[in-house]
Amino acid sequence: MRGSSRAAAAAGQRAFQSALASGADWSTLAEDLFGITAVLDGNATLRRAVGDPSRDADAKRRLVGQLFGGKVSQAAVDLVSELVAQRWSSERDLTDTVESLAVETVLALAEAGGRGDQVEDELFRFERIVVGNPGLRDALTDRNADRDAQATLVGQLLQGKVAAETARLARQAVIAPRGRKFDRIFRDYLDLAAKRRQQLTAVVTAAVDLDEVQRNRLAVALQRLYGKPIQLQVVIEPKVVGGIRVQVGDEVVDGTILRRLESARRHIAG
Repeated sequence: MRGSSRAAAAAGQRAFQSALASGADWSTLAEDLFGITAVLDGNATLRRAVGDPSRDADAKRRLVGQLFGGKVSQAAVDLVSELVAQRWSSERDLTDTVESLAVETVLALAEAGGRGDQVEDELFRFERIVVGNPGLRDALTDRNADRDAQATLVGQLLQGKVAAETARLARQAVIAPRGRKFDRIFRDYLDLAAKRRQQLTAVVTAAVDLDEVQRNRLAVALQRLYGKPIQLQVVIEPKVVGGIRVQVGDEVVDGTILRRLESARRHIAG
């Protein structure tokens, strides 16, 4: 986001925290925000009207009230009214922020129920399972497929196996990708989870699982390096042979034997 959108998002985050503290039903708030995101995504004229930085803020607030008042919770109307009153660099920044706050509401529900770590881990593992299964990936990411059928498939896969918040976010990722690739959606969700808990997520790829001592040592080392708590997500990939590959954000440290062999092959070929 550019400068004006960053400031707008910060104002929106303050309004969001107020909404959570207001006694509103968080589950309803999440559904309302997801629904409003869908409405804005599906109506370019409306999106321009509420995202136009030159338009009077009060006029945009009134428009939100006219459109959504009585149809969604007052907490959602008030929050979105505050969002549209800000100056956004682009319409997409506005709609992305509405969606992000919906996701955050679901994550807040999980945290309040003591399921924050569980949901983060389940989202990560579900994404890896789908990406690693071409048939399942195609079934869930085909843009021409029936969204209701895809949502039903997600329910069948996850029902009774994961937290309710995990299943809700997984279904949202499938029915409303909003132009993003499947793995990118889950990265966005996991980044929001990590941000809420003021920590970083390190994706660790290894040939075999790490034991508790190894995990703790790696987490401590990474925390010293980055200055923040680290949540490890371990991916087992036998073809790496040995060593580990660690990715934190856009930074990658690859110490696998496979990487060294590839480097040696390139050196010999060169």
